[in-house]
Amino acid sequence: MNVLIAGAHGTTGKQIIEILARSGKHTSYAMIRKEEQADELKKLGANHVVIADLEGDISETAKDMDAVIFAAGSKGKNVVGVDQKGAEKLVDAAKAAGVKHYIMLSAYGVDNPRGELKEYLEAKAKADQYLLDSGLTYTIVRPGHLGNDAPTGNVKTAEHFSSAGESKIPRADVADVLVQSLDVANVRNKTFELLTGDTPIANALNQL
Repeated sequence: MNVLIAGAHGTTGKQIIEILARSGKHTSYAMIRKEEQADELKKLGANHVVIADLEGDISETAKDMDAVIFAAGSKGKNVVGVDQKGAEKLVDAAKAAGVKHYIMLSAYGVDNPRGELKEYLEAKAKADQYLLDSGLTYTIVRPGHLGNDAPTGNVKTAEHFSSAGESKIPRADVADVLVQSLDVANVRNKTFELLTGDTPIANALNQL
């Protein structure tokens, strides 16, 4: 499959590129904002680079793509423009291009936005709903607090956990879940929360 990765230059996005390169199953198209980021992404294993800004016109970015992984984020700088509207615009582009599967990196807590992350969670919730309403085949992944620890390869999944507590999950494991979701039919048209656990990723996805 041709897979477009939005936010490919981000911390999680780079790991998605690396995992795709190691697997060799799919052709990766790393979507980045700046031309000078291209060499780094190619060194990480990106097959192709797409220069596009989520705050601008991205209507052509999904042409010839089979799947999209949205892993972009503004780090709080423009949550409406990037985290919400950017995701929504890419949904529109994917729908127009006949993309078969849209995988959204969301966040734990979007169903009850509050606290200092309220604005961000509200933006992510709207983006998720936009995808749900689009008619596209989707997978929405809502991980707990992202950390930079080494991957464990083990997670736990549920439609909803009563509390994520202080549970962190390595970005590398989240990236692995997003990539494996390309090939696991069981996660299509499902929304689930994701925490570190004791179940190998492939098994956890197939048990949802």
